[in-house]
Amino acid sequence: MSSFGQRFGLLLRRKRAENGLTQAELAHRAFGNPDRKSTISGIENGRTNPQAKTVEILASVLGISQEELDASFSTQSVSEPPTKAGQDTASVFISYSWESDAHRRWVIGLAARLRRDGVDAKLDHWHAAPGDQLTEFMEREIRANDFVIIVCTPTYKQKSNSRLGGVGYEGDIMTADALTSKNHRKFIPILALGRWQESAPDWLRGKYRINLSNNEFFEQGYHDLITTLHGERPKPPPIGTKPVFSKNNGESGKAGNKTLNAKFDVRVRESEPVKILGVVVDQVSEPTLDGSARSALYRIPFKLSRKPSRIWSEHFVRTWNSPPKWTSMHRPGIASVSGDQIVLDGTTIEEVERTHRETLILCVNEANIAEAKYIDAKILEDKEKQERSKAHSESLSEASKRLKF
Repeated sequence: MSSFGQRFGLLLRRKRAENGLTQAELAHRAFGNPDRKSTISGIENGRTNPQAKTVEILASVLGISQEELDASFSTQSVSEPPTKAGQDTASVFISYSWESDAHRRWVIGLAARLRRDGVDAKLDHWHAAPGDQLTEFMEREIRANDFVIIVCTPTYKQKSNSRLGGVGYEGDIMTADALTSKNHRKFIPILALGRWQESAPDWLRGKYRINLSNNEFFEQGYHDLITTLHGERPKPPPIGTKPVFSKNNGESGKAGNKTLNAKFDVRVRESEPVKILGVVVDQVSEPTLDGSARSALYRIPFKLSRKPSRIWSEHFVRTWNSPPKWTSMHRPGIASVSGDQIVLDGTTIEEVERTHRETLILCVNEANIAEAKYIDAKILEDKEKQERSKAHSESLSEASKRLKF
């Protein structure tokens, strides 16, 4: 950009978007008159060269720093934030429905936060201009970007399922792209409003989604989203070496088993009870959706706080298959324990939220109780054996002293 007015216009548009304001809202805050949105529009589009007083007022309202203003006077463009040399930046296109002004501001705010966190978020609000072919814009952005974030609301679902407007057109492109590329993880649905069943288009119903619909879940969901986009999701630990197993059947074998039991007792008793830490999202499988029975179901692993014992694992699975409390939606036979994970193979994330979560907690608690009882019984048994052995040794010692030859 050659002139200060043009560079400041780009800066003004970006800062206004980051603050989630319309041109009329900014005009009202800056000048006390929403009708002066034409002034804002003229500056942003480079048609008006702002006076110093106007720049001062707008900078104060939007929190534009002196460094940003100085950059506008320099020859450097402010159309895009600078990136570090060699930095790998994920690119994201955001698909959403044009609904209320509040929803539009919410989407703009999400996109602005992603950009501040190092993601090249693309939005029609910033990257489409009057005169653009919108169908070409949508096709290009969906295919060119690393990810597509799909902002799900009841209105988005209705438009997508009915193939209405831009949302319907984008839905056609996305389903075709997912089918041909097989890259289902490129398309990330987020729940922005309502319940998932009310807001998810049919083709997204079986996919794992991120819940940003309320303040209670927003930060946790946003962390899930940003780590996914940057490729920083938790990685599984390395696989260790196979243990050495004793093949002796005599006394040495019994001694070895006793040593192993003692180590087992100490390790388990010094550990906290097993807890579920969360879903291992990058290991959740995809539903086949081929029309066959159970094709909408998939495999969901859950990370545990430690690798449980064999006793714990067996009791957990038995309790899952026959829980003390259950509903008609319970699915016996789908649970297993592998390493430090519980795996439900044949369910959906919606079922986990509605039904399985409480059963998982119940089964984990029952397994913790069973393991503790087993350890206590094992320690008592070993103590009684030691006392009998000690009494036997003392009896032999006394008898040997009495014997005279």
